[in-house]
Amino acid sequence: MIVYGSSMSPFVRKVLAFAAEKDIELETRPLGLGSDDPEFRQASPFGKIPALRDGDFGISDSTAIIAYLDALKPEPELIPAEPKARARTIWYEEFGDTILAACGTKMFFNRVVAPRFLKRDGDLAAADKAERDELPPILDYIEKVLPESGWLVEDRLTLADIAVASPFANFRHLGLDLGLERRPKLAAFIDRMLERPSFKSWIERETAFLARAA
Repeated sequence: MIVYGSSMSPFVRKVLAFAAEKDIELETRPLGLGSDDPEFRQASPFGKIPALRDGDFGISDSTAIIAYLDALKPEPELIPAEPKARARTIWYEEFGDTILAACGTKMFFNRVVAPRFLKRDGDLAAADKAERDELPPILDYIEKVLPESGWLVEDRLTLADIAVASPFANFRHLGLDLGLERRPKLAAFIDRMLERPSFKSWIERETAFLARAA
């Protein structure tokens, strides 16, 4: 199976970490922005990453890809079967994608992607506003809902943890001060998740790549 897209994207990274936790082997094919690679476009008609190809089957969107991988290999159970736990897991994935990662994209795109890879100025005012106004209440929310166990759902690793953790790799690349001394549960969560082998090897590659690009 092939995943198209760079792990620098929190959505691609989420898929790669989920697959690693399932012990599913994926081949990665990084693509430039706006790639017209025909196999990629067949799997992702609108050019969005990540996209996946498994033989003659192609699909895009990280949530759809994860649903496919989970159906292929249900164990270990990373999407709980119990109805309330499943609903909460899906909520946290949605939160990670559309609230946390969306906020992070305003910073990472404008401070890193635009100047380093597109060779144009980013909207630094938008990045600063996201860091100053949007991010703190999001971090406070995670600190509030994290159980003492450190896992978001069922006191064990689930997709919820993977989805919420993924954008924090980008925050590390940005060197953001997340005020973790005031958010101890969040601090422990980030360290625990990003040190897992499913995340750590990708983050190390990204760090080296960004250092070369700088």
